[in-house]
Amino acid sequence: MRHDTGAQRHITVLDGYVPVIDLSAATGGGRASVAAAIGRACASSGFFVVVGHGVRQRLIDRMYSVTREFFELPGAEKDKVLSGPGTCGLSYSAGSAAKSMGVDSPPDLCEIFSANLPGDRDAERRRGSGGDCAPWDRANVWPETPLGFRPVWLAYMRAMETLSQDLMRLFGLALGLGEGFFADRADEPVSTVVANFYYPQAVPPLPGQMRKGPHSDWGVLTVLHQDDAGGLQVRQQDGGWRDVPSVPGSFVINIGDMMEFWTGGHWVSTLHRVVNPVEGHTGSRLSIPFFHMPNHDAPIDPVPALGRTGGAGAPDTPGERMTPGRWYAEKMAATYS
Repeated sequence: MRHDTGAQRHITVLDGYVPVIDLSAATGGGRASVAAAIGRACASSGFFVVVGHGVRQRLIDRMYSVTREFFELPGAEKDKVLSGPGTCGLSYSAGSAAKSMGVDSPPDLCEIFSANLPGDRDAERRRGSGGDCAPWDRANVWPETPLGFRPVWLAYMRAMETLSQDLMRLFGLALGLGEGFFADRADEPVSTVVANFYYPQAVPPLPGQMRKGPHSDWGVLTVLHQDDAGGLQVRQQDGGWRDVPSVPGSFVINIGDMMEFWTGGHWVSTLHRVVNPVEGHTGSRLSIPFFHMPNHDAPIDPVPALGRTGGAGAPDTPGERMTPGRWYAEKMAATYS
């Protein structure tokens, strides 16, 4: 990697396949330059790291504190909030994320807690956010222990949605569509926050077993915060794997399959994975991705003004408008049927 020079120094802090971009420059006269830097990253690797994002470190620290405390509870206590039909909550990894790529491998070495933005609404409003996208009309199930878990998670979700909405405005600017193009389709977002707790590895994993197998994200935009354990890798265009830079106080941003489809293949959704720690560094790992999604019924057909260059395909159903709800339901059906 190389450091940028000149006017770009204050925007692209570190250049490379996964660049580090300072979002604070977007609040002044550098907004167009920030958008351009984001556009270049989304067209090459689909990944970039942001600093200067405005999310309070105190909130991030509190989110990690209550979440790690939850995962360290006895199993019987955690199982009180197991996800089930119609609910979000705790789940154990019964398979590998690589299954979505048609690859059979041992289960990922993690357990998961999730909640979604519509999940605290009343049942009628949740159903209005669902329709053909059942995962988003699930009620959130909150643990009683640790104290403060629910308000911290809700505050974190609000902060992530604010950051995501600003990124979507920059996306519109980067693509020449105007800042409101994507943001105007997310006044009732159906976003989800997930905590991945990767187990300490006192015993060597099975052959082919990873903390998280290779996969791409299905949605529009992922905002990931991770601890300092490392392990996140993104696949390069030559098929090799590269470590994602670990920058204190940053978020890792990547676009998903839906955004690749929405942009007609101009931007790419890239495979990524979480590899096992090196010998001597076998502690646990905690990462918290926020999966931003627009309204469940927003039109996401490829933007005509951009043209098509290929990219992530969608089920061929002539005459039917593609929406996030339909996209997610058909992805689920294709993967798990």
